[in-house]
Amino acid sequence: MAFSFTDEQQAFREVVQRFLADKSPPTEVRRLMATESGYDEGVWLAMADELGITGLTVPEAFGGQGFGPVELGIVVEEMGRALLCAPFFSASVMAASAIRHAASAGQQERLLPDVAAGINRATVAAQEADGHWDPAAVAMVAERTADGFRLNGSKHFVLDGMSATRLLVAARAAGSAGADGINLFLVDADSDGVKRRVLNVIDPTRKLAAVEFHDVAAERLGDEGNGYSALRAMLTDATVALANESAGGAQAMLDMAVDYTQMRVQFGRLIASFQAIKHQCAELLLEVELAKSSAYYAAEALAEGHEDALASASLAKASASDTFMRAAKTCIQLHGGIGFTWEQDTHLWYKRAKSSEVFLGTPDYHRELMLQAWPEEEVA
Repeated sequence: MAFSFTDEQQAFREVVQRFLADKSPPTEVRRLMATESGYDEGVWLAMADELGITGLTVPEAFGGQGFGPVELGIVVEEMGRALLCAPFFSASVMAASAIRHAASAGQQERLLPDVAAGINRATVAAQEADGHWDPAAVAMVAERTADGFRLNGSKHFVLDGMSATRLLVAARAAGSAGADGINLFLVDADSDGVKRRVLNVIDPTRKLAAVEFHDVAAERLGDEGNGYSALRAMLTDATVALANESAGGAQAMLDMAVDYTQMRVQFGRLIASFQAIKHQCAELLLEVELAKSSAYYAAEALAEGHEDALASASLAKASASDTFMRAAKTCIQLHGGIGFTWEQDTHLWYKRAKSSEVFLGTPDYHRELMLQAWPEEEVA
């Protein structure tokens, strides 16, 4: 597959870069990560009103931009580079995808305009206490009642779960097992019986919550039993986007490392002049470029519906996660002692690298998925 960005895509990237340079400098990242919500409402609304990116993948018929995985990759790559604190990944990536894949036409018409406008921010609540990302591992049961459905149980590691106004909850029919009987259910986050608590996590720029449901009324999205396929499709979309975001974070670490080596003096010379330092930066550059290539290959494969799209998504996630972690570690080490201080910004990206490493599944998990999903004729 030959791939290159169009002039329009390059111009789009530059617009996003300028916006993020203004709205998400490290000082603002530090301010927002200390807040409960973890984002700035004014910046979020500007993302919706000025850039229109909150509805980037929402069809134009519902007020969105109607763009695909490649354009989404451009946006999240730049967000990863700037370490933007905003509910974009939860609402505009995961929830938007889940609604598109699970909801009926009428439900999409009702829900997606809010996603595009940046209001009624939704998030997906799928994981449970075991931390599994396999949709078939859903254990929560949805009880059918005379007036709809009721949910009881808990969800863990819900991205932006404290600030979301809507929850898309994965649950299954009583007596079902495996991929059968699973659906996504819409719940207002302030409904009676919903209790949320913030989780203490390594990455303060990415807020997670645990959510308990006590006899909570819920609306099923779409047809009965379509939840497994919808969750699988959503996770594929999100996995590709996270690969792009991680590649952007790795690029930020490479840039910071190179910049610092051209400032720091040891033994009377800039450390950038030492061959060992040059080798580390050159090797890291190659790894970052490979991670970007894998991520955009996966985005294009997903956009074109190629048969290796699922395998490519997992390959991209594993590659980008490994590269982001290596880039963060190398950047800190090249900074020397100052790299381990709170005042230095490198640890912010390191913590994001660590959280992204396990978010949506570890690199080892995705390497296994890749082998399972790869087209048989290519494996042979």
